[in-house]
Amino acid sequence: MSPQQYCQQKTRESGSSFTLSFMFLPKEKRDAMTALYAFCREVDDVVDECTDYQIAQTKLAWWKQEVHRLFHETPQHPVTQALQPVVKRFNLQETHFIEIIDGMQMDTQYNRYADFEQLALYCYRVASVVGLLSAQIFGYSHPATLEYAHDLGMAFQLTNIIRDVGEDARRGRIYIPLDELERAGITEEQLLNSKPSEQMQALLLKQIERAELFYDKALNQLPKADIKPQLPGLIMAAIYRALLQEIKPEPNLVLTHKIMLPPFRKLKLAVSAWFKYRK
Repeated sequence: MSPQQYCQQKTRESGSSFTLSFMFLPKEKRDAMTALYAFCREVDDVVDECTDYQIAQTKLAWWKQEVHRLFHETPQHPVTQALQPVVKRFNLQETHFIEIIDGMQMDTQYNRYADFEQLALYCYRVASVVGLLSAQIFGYSHPATLEYAHDLGMAFQLTNIIRDVGEDARRGRIYIPLDELERAGITEEQLLNSKPSEQMQALLLKQIERAELFYDKALNQLPKADIKPQLPGLIMAAIYRALLQEIKPEPNLVLTHKIMLPPFRKLKLAVSAWFKYRK
């Protein structure tokens, strides 16, 4: 199996909606995004699969060394081997890959976030940085496109947090800022026990409102000249925003259910966005 085939397999196994947008890219960029996404899956799997803190830290430290080898020596892992021509071709920065790993390390260190400032740093590292790397692969001509990519990454991660509130609670994790829980009159125990209430619904609606503001901010910043090259991100925005709209009427459902869009609807949204932004 070649490094690129390994990345393709890793990406297929994830079942993520993000990979749907790759089909609209030319082969060189599609392969680059597949390798980048496979890297994100590898380091994220360390957190998901390692219950021992020291083992997780050791594995993430290895990945930092592997990123150094990617940029300065000879990488050992199939994913970084696939990334080697990508980082050169698209002038990707080593610091961004390190920041992604730093975000994963936060997941091993914290299962609570005191306020949105702390949560925003986590979202930046695990999502906005990926958005910045993706924007470089897609191509852009205006610096404002990087601001768009940053804010769109924030919106995506906040959407994931809202969708996964119940699932994360069952793993003992809370990504809603604790000061916002307190102001809403909700205890950690109530959230961890997935206890629905009017207060919980109001709190979740506020989280949805924040995510929607980041979508609006991102889309308003994207220069017209860069709409076509950034089409994959716009496709994902259409799908993820539709997911938020699905959650919004009954937000308490995320406490007990993982709300998802059917594959056909996601494909329909992707095609619709493609036609909308190709004009």
